[in-house]
Amino acid sequence: MASPRLETYCCPNQDAATQLVMNFQPEVFCGVCIGSSSINLLLTVLQLLPKKGQSPRKMPKASSSSTILLLISICDILGSLGMIFRSSVWLGFPGFIANISVVNGTSVWPSVFCVGSAMWIQLLYSAGFWWLFCYAVDSYLVVRRSAGLSTIVLYHMMTWGLAVMLCVEGITLLYYPSLSSCENGLEHAIPHYITTYAPLLLVLVVNPILFRRTVSAVASLLKGRQGIYTENERRLGTEIQIRFFKIMLVFVICWSSNIINESLLFYLEMQPDINETPLKNIRSAALITWIIMGVLNPMQGFLFTLAFYGWTGWRVDLKWRKREIPWESMSSSTVGENTYPSPVNYQNNIHDSKKTAATDSQQTDEAISMMSEGNTSSDDRVTRSSPIYQGW
Repeated sequence: MASPRLETYCCPNQDAATQLVMNFQPEVFCGVCIGSSSINLLLTVLQLLPKKGQSPRKMPKASSSSTILLLISICDILGSLGMIFRSSVWLGFPGFIANISVVNGTSVWPSVFCVGSAMWIQLLYSAGFWWLFCYAVDSYLVVRRSAGLSTIVLYHMMTWGLAVMLCVEGITLLYYPSLSSCENGLEHAIPHYITTYAPLLLVLVVNPILFRRTVSAVASLLKGRQGIYTENERRLGTEIQIRFFKIMLVFVICWSSNIINESLLFYLEMQPDINETPLKNIRSAALITWIIMGVLNPMQGFLFTLAFYGWTGWRVDLKWRKREIPWESMSSSTVGENTYPSPVNYQNNIHDSKKTAATDSQQTDEAISMMSEGNTSSDDRVTRSSPIYQGW
C-alpha cells in the first residue's frame, strides 16, 4: 500500500509511530498486501483485455480522456507490481529485511531495496493521482471545446514532472543529510508527508468541483443543441453525472483510510509516550486502519475500471487485432441525428452557414460522447469493445 511510512521506516532513527505500524504483524500485513495486489492485478488486466463477441463501432479519433483512463489503470497495475515485489521480499528474506534499519550495517542493499521499492510505489500512485486530476480538467475542457489529443502531451509533462519532482524532493528532505543519519523529529518528516499527500488531497478537493462544473456545462450543451431538453438528453446527462460520482466514490473508499491513519499516527507522535494506557484506543484504531490500507489501496485499479467501463465480462479474446474505438450507442445516434447535410444548390453564404452549424453540432456531440465513453445506454444494449483500445 502507498504510505509515507514506508520511506520513513528506512531511516535508522525511526519514530515510535512508524515502528508501531511497521512492526505490527509484518507477515500478516505483507500477506494481505500480496493478496489484495494480486487480485487487483488479475482483475484489472482482465477488464482491459479484449472480449469475444464484441461488435466495435467506428470512431474518427480517440479522445484524450479515454487515453487518460487507460494511463490511470497502467499506473495502478505498475504500483501493484511494486507492492507484490516489496511484500514478497519482506516475507521471503527476513534476514535481509532485518538489516534495513541497522546504523552500522555492512551492506547497503537492504537500504537500497527499502528506499527504491517505497519510491516506486509512491511515484506510481502519485502519478495516478495526477492523471485523475488531469481527467477532471480534460473533461471540463472538452465540454468547453478547449481540449483535444494535442493536450495529452501537456498532461504527460505535468503528471510525470510533478510526480517525480515531489517524490524526489520529499525523499531528499527526509533522508537529509544521509540515509544512515537521518535527522530526528516530526518537523523533519512533515515535508515528505506533504509531498506525498498533496496530489491525493488535490483530487479529493478539486475534482468534485470540476466534475460538477462539467455536468453543468454538459446540460447547457444538450439544451443548446436544439433548444429543448429531451428525455434522452436528460438520461445522458444523468449517466455522465453518475459516472463522475462512481469515480469519486472509489477514490474516497480506497484512500480515506490513509488520511485517517496518518492523522492518528501524527497524534501519537506528538505524545511523550505512545504506549500510555489512555492511548490504547488510538493505537488500535491506527493499526486497524493500517491493515485496511493494505486491502483497499491496491484494489483501486480494479474498482476504477468498474467505474470507467463497467464489468466487461470473462470471455477474453486472445486474438490481438487493431480495432476502431467505439462510440456509445446513445452518443453516436445523436451524431447522426444532428449532423445536417450541406445543401448543394443554395447560395454560398447560406451554404457556409449550414456547414458551420453542422460542424458545431457535430463538435458538441463529440464532446458529449467523450464524456460518456464506457457507459452503456439502458435502451441500447450493444456490447462495448475492450477498454484497452479506447486509448489508442
